[in-house]
Amino acid sequence: MNYLFEEADLLNIPVECFSFNSENEVFPVSPHWHYYMEIILMTSGTAEMRNGSNAYTMSRGDMIIFHPKAIHSIYSADGKPVSYSVIKLDISRMNISSDYSPKLRSIFRCAERKKSAVFFSAEKAEAMNADEIFGRCISEMNSGRYGYDMIIRSQIYILLIGILRCWQEEGFRIDSEVFAEDTRYDIYNITEFIDRNMPSDVKVSEIAEKCGMSYSYFAKKFRSVYGKNCKEYIDDMRVCKAEEFLVYTDFDLTYISQETGFSDCSHMIKSFKKHYGVTPKKFREMKQAKQIPKNS
Repeated sequence: MNYLFEEADLLNIPVECFSFNSENEVFPVSPHWHYYMEIILMTSGTAEMRNGSNAYTMSRGDMIIFHPKAIHSIYSADGKPVSYSVIKLDISRMNISSDYSPKLRSIFRCAERKKSAVFFSAEKAEAMNADEIFGRCISEMNSGRYGYDMIIRSQIYILLIGILRCWQEEGFRIDSEVFAEDTRYDIYNITEFIDRNMPSDVKVSEIAEKCGMSYSYFAKKFRSVYGKNCKEYIDDMRVCKAEEFLVYTDFDLTYISQETGFSDCSHMIKSFKKHYGVTPKKFREMKQAKQIPKNS
């Protein structure tokens, strides 16, 4: 069987939240994989969701996790329509942690290796307030109002911690192996390091070293995974952060260029225009007039 890689814009869209109805979309969902973690909550019908060699019959209220790179597929269990809510996220970008806790990406990687449960019954999902969390995330994603991304992230953190606590009740332990994972970077989580160092003049050679790769091999691997070279990624991320400043603040361009790590204001203007087709000033004016550029 030809398992298909599903293209995803992890760089610009680290989180997606949406509702799926089999009557309105391509269905069934054939075997595929992607770099996102995907969490699904059934809202109606009965589905068979396959995760690798395991199959789960899902009814209203049941929840399942598909870890990054896991081959999965979705079918109707009885030939009738199904609907479900979806949260897809780059868990490497969910990097808030406490002093005593490792990063969530480290915890979930170890949980996957230890084969912790990926299926959660409606009763367990209800205890996590999953229905409310999914609904809030989808509503905020659709609204795009000020701070929507922060609300979505806060809700996802609550859900992920709920999943972790459920695993702990079943015997999962946050041990030295999990903490050791915190210090490891590879091509799939290096964006966490890049994002954290975005305001500074981070070098590709430094990033490659963090991954334990030669510059040339890192460059090849990065393009293979993310569809662009690392310098382009850094520039695009700075543009995305500049967009947020333009939409949600009244800071001037010089200040925004400094806060987003551009070498100077002219560099930001050039990069921004290449990405959106308009200057930052024009972009802000169009946003205020609700005339959204094509690439935004």
